[in-house]
Amino acid sequence: MTDRYTVFGNPIAHSKSPRIHAAFAEQTGQNLAYEARLAPLDGFAAAVAGFRDEGGRGANVTVPFKEQAYALSTSLSARARAAGAVNTLTFAADDVLGDNTDGVGLVNDLAGNLGLDLAGKRILLMGAGGAARGVMPPLLEQGPAELFIVNRTAAKAEELVALAYPQGVGARLAAGGYADVSGRFDLVINATAASLSGDLPPLPAGLFADGALAYDMMYGKDTPFLAFARREGARCADGLGMLVEQAAEAFFLWRGVRPVTAPVIALLRAN
Repeated sequence: MTDRYTVFGNPIAHSKSPRIHAAFAEQTGQNLAYEARLAPLDGFAAAVAGFRDEGGRGANVTVPFKEQAYALSTSLSARARAAGAVNTLTFAADDVLGDNTDGVGLVNDLAGNLGLDLAGKRILLMGAGGAARGVMPPLLEQGPAELFIVNRTAAKAEELVALAYPQGVGARLAAGGYADVSGRFDLVINATAASLSGDLPPLPAGLFADGALAYDMMYGKDTPFLAFARREGARCADGLGMLVEQAAEAFFLWRGVRPVTAPVIALLRAN
């Protein structure tokens, strides 16, 4: 029988996940079907239970349900616990395993597709929500010289760091407001919702080091952040590669086969 998977979100019609996983399945010879499902804002748990009852094997989870997926999981991976959110569910008997592939998806895009060695680099991560928390641990694992979390409300950035790392990680991790940003960074990542509304966070001029990369988790359009970075002389990348890479990690968790991502990214870019 064909194994069934889905992605839950609200809204969800725009999702590229069905196309991505169909490409992965064709590439690897896996017999599966993948669809997108709109879950009611007040009915996520029921939607997941209904899909499991239909024989579903696993699910991806996108906004606004990642925290609810965390609460729904009966067991959690270490990276899901660190992120405080779940974007990948695997169903087995009475167990619901929750994992988070966002962070590894970002790192794989940065290192594998964009050729950026993060060791010893200064990284500025904008935002203090779930997207930022989800990618903090994998970024730190790469050994940067500094990871600075910045938010319009400094207290939220400081709270995020304290929540994720209550024991602290030394001088490599710091947090504050935009007024606290100083020096030049090798990588600046936009994990805020500013690009959704067409806003630009209050970044200072001279932010980017020579050869620096500006990375916006938003994909599919030229955002104000990327336009600013381009004027400042930085290389620019959107989050399409991260989307495909996090999907590849979920596919590997479910199927035990790791797809090649480059042709799938190229396919989506062409469209």
